[in-house]
Amino acid sequence: MSGSGAQRLSRGALIRQRARARFVGRRAQLALFAENLSKDPLSEEDPADFLFHVRGVGGVGKSTLLRQWQEAARRAGAVTAVVDENDVHGVQQALVELARQLAEQAGPCKEFDKAVEQLRREQAAQAEPMPVEGEASVSSRVVTQAALGAVSLIPGAGVVTAMANPDAAAQGLDRLRSASRSRAPRRGGGGDEAGLSRAFVGELERLCRRQRWVVLFFDTWEQTAQYLDGWLLRLLGEEFGPVPANVIVVLAGRDRLSEREWALLRDQVADVPLEVFTEGETRALLSSRGVADPGVVEAVLQLSMGLPLLVELLALARPRTAEDVDAGGNLADVAVERFVQWITDPEKREAVRACALPLQLNEDVFTAAAGPSGAGLWEWLCGQPYVSGRGDFKHYHAVVRASLIRQHHAHSPQGWAAAHLRLADIHAAWRTAVEERLPAAKRWKDAEWRRHHLDETYHRLCAQPGTQLTAALAQVVHAAGQETAVLRQWIETLEQAGQDTTDPALLAWTERLRGALSGTEPGLTCLGVLLSHSQLSSESRSWVYTYRGIHLYRGDQDVEALAELDRAIAHNSRNALAWAHRGEVHRFLGTYDQAVADLTAALELDPTDAWVLGSRGQAHRLAGRYDQAITDLTAALELNPTLTWVLGSRGQAHRQAGRYDQAIADLTAALELDPTDAWPLTQRGETHRLAGRYDQAITDYTAALELNPTLTWVLGSRGQAHRQAGRYDQAITDLTAALELDPTDAWPLASRGEAHRQAGRYDQAITDYTAALELNPTDAWALGSRGEAHRQAGRYDQAITDYTAALELDPTYAWALGSRGQAHQQAGRYNEAITDLTAALELDPTLDWALAFRSQAHRQAGHREEARMDVEQAVEMHPADRGCAFEKLMLETVEGRFETFREQWCQLLTSAVSPQDELEASFLRLFQALLIEPENGVPEATAGMLATHPGDGDIAEVVGYLTELALLEGEVSERARQSHGLIAGRSSS
Repeated sequence: MSGSGAQRLSRGALIRQRARARFVGRRAQLALFAENLSKDPLSEEDPADFLFHVRGVGGVGKSTLLRQWQEAARRAGAVTAVVDENDVHGVQQALVELARQLAEQAGPCKEFDKAVEQLRREQAAQAEPMPVEGEASVSSRVVTQAALGAVSLIPGAGVVTAMANPDAAAQGLDRLRSASRSRAPRRGGGGDEAGLSRAFVGELERLCRRQRWVVLFFDTWEQTAQYLDGWLLRLLGEEFGPVPANVIVVLAGRDRLSEREWALLRDQVADVPLEVFTEGETRALLSSRGVADPGVVEAVLQLSMGLPLLVELLALARPRTAEDVDAGGNLADVAVERFVQWITDPEKREAVRACALPLQLNEDVFTAAAGPSGAGLWEWLCGQPYVSGRGDFKHYHAVVRASLIRQHHAHSPQGWAAAHLRLADIHAAWRTAVEERLPAAKRWKDAEWRRHHLDETYHRLCAQPGTQLTAALAQVVHAAGQETAVLRQWIETLEQAGQDTTDPALLAWTERLRGALSGTEPGLTCLGVLLSHSQLSSESRSWVYTYRGIHLYRGDQDVEALAELDRAIAHNSRNALAWAHRGEVHRFLGTYDQAVADLTAALELDPTDAWVLGSRGQAHRLAGRYDQAITDLTAALELNPTLTWVLGSRGQAHRQAGRYDQAIADLTAALELDPTDAWPLTQRGETHRLAGRYDQAITDYTAALELNPTLTWVLGSRGQAHRQAGRYDQAITDLTAALELDPTDAWPLASRGEAHRQAGRYDQAITDYTAALELNPTDAWALGSRGEAHRQAGRYDQAITDYTAALELDPTYAWALGSRGQAHQQAGRYNEAITDLTAALELDPTLDWALAFRSQAHRQAGHREEARMDVEQAVEMHPADRGCAFEKLMLETVEGRFETFREQWCQLLTSAVSPQDELEASFLRLFQALLIEPENGVPEATAGMLATHPGDGDIAEVVGYLTELALLEGEVSERARQSHGLIAGRSSS
């Protein structure tokens, strides 16, 4: 063989080349598509069509024409991809297969691959405990003081009474944020098929910049339309982004497109109906195959009726006489039977018959089906015109397979059953081999294991439909616990077994299950249908209720989920998954002790389940039992060190216990396991934020948003970090962006209100708090915070109204009581102030700020002894606190002992202040000028204080102190009156 100067072709290229050479007919359709590829898609006069629908009866040559169109497209420089019912059972599978084929021709689809990984991670996360938030931890309460500028109780520092609110702010904002994070349904928010579709359209756009055409072929549309039709209409409607003009979509199916669904695009569809071959086309095909005898040609014309598949089969049989072509019986059956009979090699003939039994073929399945006599015939079979397929698997044309199946079943029922049982046993052996390397919990997620299990079930049903139906339905129960595409594949396989066996009971069941698939909750509905099977065992019923409980939980129907899981455990108390998921529902509902009890019961059944250990650790963490949480989470990691969510959860437990460095270590380790996972990044950012490391927090939040820009609560958290760092404008930018993603989310609204309030923009703060309250009128924290903004703006009556409304919602809200007392104090109503502050301290004796303010109210009301008792108790509780020291020194000063305590005043007023705390710094500078450094200038110090205290409420405390100092004698009194006059002048102007 000469090959030195010739281009060497692969075997596959040679096969395609010969197939093109043998292709006869459909010249008009080939020319139509070729001409379309030569057009300009953007031409106004004669643009290229972008949507084709090839339709016709089975065997008319739709798939063959699509293969020819695909070859024509590639010759024209297009990249192409094709899917049919053998490749996919849902949108996700279709997109993955299309992208795989496009990548083979044009290079990796990196962004799409990232989106697939993100979706798979989120689907896997459904099996992980949901990260819910509980009460504010010790660490969040402590750090929120610093976050709100409450490192001291220095009065008059503007936000100092939000210092009164560290616990409330920690709990209030965290409650809102927790609600924000749990708004998305638990089935996987942000990671749904829409996100995957957007990524796919993005890849199309990138490909179309480099390629003349991208052509997507969808074969067997009569099958795949049930789950792809709506998606394709959304794609072409550009719901997932603009579709480039040089994308062509080709559909091929037996039926017309739905009039109603496709009405808007009807005029855009290039309809290509395929009719049977004309007499001339039939004669041409027969001639090209060497069939020339006039009698034979006439017989084939009569029998095939021009159906291309049958013409091809009859031609390949090479009949010698008209009598060889018998027109009796079913048209397809006769043609297929004659074709098989005319295969002269008995081993090939038997291989063709035997290999019709499997649903799909690869070389291993072929060898199992054909037996030793089929050795060496795999390549020959793949070259037959009725065998097609891409990738690893091939399949018979549906018309040919159905005919061979009918013949086999009718001619030898016992041989039929024996062959199917033999194939079932082979698949069972292959399934068992996979199980040796695969834990039981992961089997249903493994595609190879599912394929062998499904094929085994199909063959057993074909062999013994009556006795195997219940066992098959028991497996459908488990399939219904997986994603819808898996369930659909199982139901379609049972449906195929029903058609192949014509068993009435099996056909009736598949009809019911097929109907259940069409609803909005196919898994849940199918499980309900399966409960009606009277022969389903108690164990299988337990699984039905378990999966129903899981479906309901993921759909945010917690009460209903608990009821189903109760039933699951009643049917089988050894169902560890039911115990575990009931514990998970209890954990989400906040009944942590019940959660721990259920998860412990699951662990008694399977002590090696790392997932359950991790979930129990989460329950302990949310209950505030951090050490027990860490024990469980550590044990889970010893069983499976790759569980990133467990590492992250242990990091959360360390963080809530105030052990920030250990938290950072765990979260960093989780990121090292998976650098593309946004969740550990967000949690590490949160830890940095709570530790006061705002820049590091912002870095992590930003990195998480680069991985997933749709994380609304992370945008809000970054805004919080900016706010706590005193960068209010940047905070507001982030919180506004979060609101643009979800305008109905109360948390970023309330957080933006908090940023406006701390920036002194009280009216804007009140607007945001009010909007948040319209979304959630029962939020006591937002009511109290709006009251705080009113108080700082000097609108004391409106502040008291809001505080009172908050207390009506939550009578134990100590912060609101104390803050209402402060509003009364600033309004000069000292007795009401003392009453509220006293009530607040009775609710929470640890409220040192309330004690300090009650001391101040007593002092200003002339109750000197009560004032001294309160301030001395406050100093005893917090001896290093500047605010307590300030109140103590004010009491000594107004009682005439200023000179005695001058040195203490000097130490206090010259102590270091955070550069970011302009309010406290300006307050201290004013009192330095008033008391110890008059040369600094009272007017300048007063102006500086006014510049950082924008509201009347902000300066009310300062005015109160100045009033007390003005009653003294000497220079301090004169300077206090001077400052008071400057403030009064500002107010009147």
